Amino acid sequence: MSFTIAIDGPAAAGKGTISRAVAAHYGFAHLDTGLLYRAVGARHLAGADPVEAARTLTAADLEAGNLRTPDVAQAASKVAAIPEVRAALVDFQRAFARRAGGAVLDGRDIGTVICPEAEAKLFVIASPEVRAERRYRELREKGVETDFATVLEDVKERDARDMGRADAPLRPADDAVELDTSHLSIDEAVATAIAAVDQAMKERMT
Repeated sequence: MSFTIAIDGPAAAGKGTISRAVAAHYGFAHLDTGLLYRAVGARHLAGADPVEAARTLTAADLEAGNLRTPDVAQAASKVAAIPEVRAALVDFQRAFARRAGGAVLDGRDIGTVICPEAEAKLFVIASPEVRAERRYRELREKGVETDFATVLEDVKERDARDMGRADAPLRPADDAVELDTSHLSIDEAVATAIAAVDQAMKERMT
């Protein structure tokens, strides 16, 4: 039996942390779909054509050590706006979503485009300022020199690009449960997400 949990939201809202915890709780496989676009973005920064990079992406590309850098994050957002790139990665994501044993996918268009039939959908949000502060602390911990104003500007620019693109814009699915993590601890956010998935499972069985 397959059971798909789609978790979407903007950068640094907490969807990755929540998704990994939810997958571990249920024993489901997890896919951070953003890594697919980051890997394509990284290859593009290295000189590759983004569409060709998407079509020839391998599992090894997802293990690159630079996928969490700010430059790659911005490149990922830009290549994700290219319809041909998104089309090249759709089949991989959909096959993963319907695997036996259950799957959790997090990204920006999982519940709306990749898996509109997902049994449970969450849309994780937080204010731009909270998300920028989280990203700023994360970068500083990694030794990346930056300042809060720059990170906040990057967050807002990425939001505008992700929400404004013509192909698969970032938005909640009509039947997604919205989860605002602005003032929640990690444990509280994960517990709220699990409660929402439990409810979706209960409704499916009735």
